[in-house]
Amino acid sequence: MARSSTALKRPPAPSSPSLPTPAGGFGRRAPAIDLDLPADADVAVDAERRRGRGAQSNASGRYEPTARIAFDDGWQALEEMPPFKTTVSVDATRKIITRNDSPDISFDRSINPYRGCEHGCIYCFARPTHAYLGLSPGLDFESKLFMKPEAGKLLERELSDPKYSPRTIAIGTNTDPYQPIEKQYQIMRRILEVLDHFGHPVGIVTKSNLVLRDLDILARMAKRNIAKVALSVTTLDPKLARVMEPRAATPALRLEALQKLTEAGVPTTVMVAPVIPAINDAEMERILDSAAAVGVKEAGYVLLRLPLEVRDLFREWLMANFPDRYRHVFKLIRDMRGGKDYDSQWGERQTGSGPMAWMIGRRFEATCEKLDLNRTRTRLTTEHFSPPKEQPPQLSLF
Repeated sequence: MARSSTALKRPPAPSSPSLPTPAGGFGRRAPAIDLDLPADADVAVDAERRRGRGAQSNASGRYEPTARIAFDDGWQALEEMPPFKTTVSVDATRKIITRNDSPDISFDRSINPYRGCEHGCIYCFARPTHAYLGLSPGLDFESKLFMKPEAGKLLERELSDPKYSPRTIAIGTNTDPYQPIEKQYQIMRRILEVLDHFGHPVGIVTKSNLVLRDLDILARMAKRNIAKVALSVTTLDPKLARVMEPRAATPALRLEALQKLTEAGVPTTVMVAPVIPAINDAEMERILDSAAAVGVKEAGYVLLRLPLEVRDLFREWLMANFPDRYRHVFKLIRDMRGGKDYDSQWGERQTGSGPMAWMIGRRFEATCEKLDLNRTRTRLTTEHFSPPKEQPPQLSLF
């Protein structure tokens, strides 16, 4: 019989310095990975159970007091355990617009229609947010999803607030608004309908061609300069894309989406994100060239980020898919992060530092100059924002 072992998590070494954590409590900085040690096979989930998923494991989140590991007690029943299926629960949020004050991010507000993402991108920096829900940033992040069905109504209420001051809302900066379940729930479309009605600017980031479903709204908004769309194209190799992003649209479909959006007059951007040294960094020029060929005028890139649990999930993924490059990839990552696995310092977390990071940045700039990308930047306007006027209270007849 397959059983689940529950054990107290081993506390970190006493010498580790206490540091603030995103939750406002205190944790301890994870030590750098020992490249001489292989990934721990004990935490890996059987390949058949996680077919079509990105993560190799489903370790407990960092806030959980216990860790659970499935093991076979001799009856060889692990193979009978069910595969991971996608479940969707309701996220009963009271507000839909999230604010941020990060100095190296170009927007101060965003909307996330969903929590968790079925695309399964192994490198997704949003994975650690599932730990806030008591779930694993691993396979739980890809299979236990949360939707916000009242997003449209909440947005309408917040935009109607007399104190609200409009600025571009970013959507897709955490989890993808056009992940597969959007086809059924259509939350993103209802959000766009509200933004279109209010004349509010929006910038969208996705890696799904499902964005074309809403081309009618986006084209209408683009005519007023209140909508733009960026698609992330991580690789042009469909086999590598399937390994990195198992349930996202193929590279060819993303390029087709960029072309159709551009032809409809919607400003588009191609994002080479993330750039992973020794995995996909050699494709940067080809990706930019392919995007420019379909009419894209703007481009950007982001260096691989490995915050919190993402580091270990990425490590497991590397060992499973590119064991021969494991040491080399992490060596390059550390060269671009000041000798660490990740450096969250503002101003450098997106592009890194050091000779390797500098070379990637210069390659990007040179290619953009050659292809006439980023000659101009689309600046959305707020001049069309028109919240509904308050109706005067009805006078009483008595």
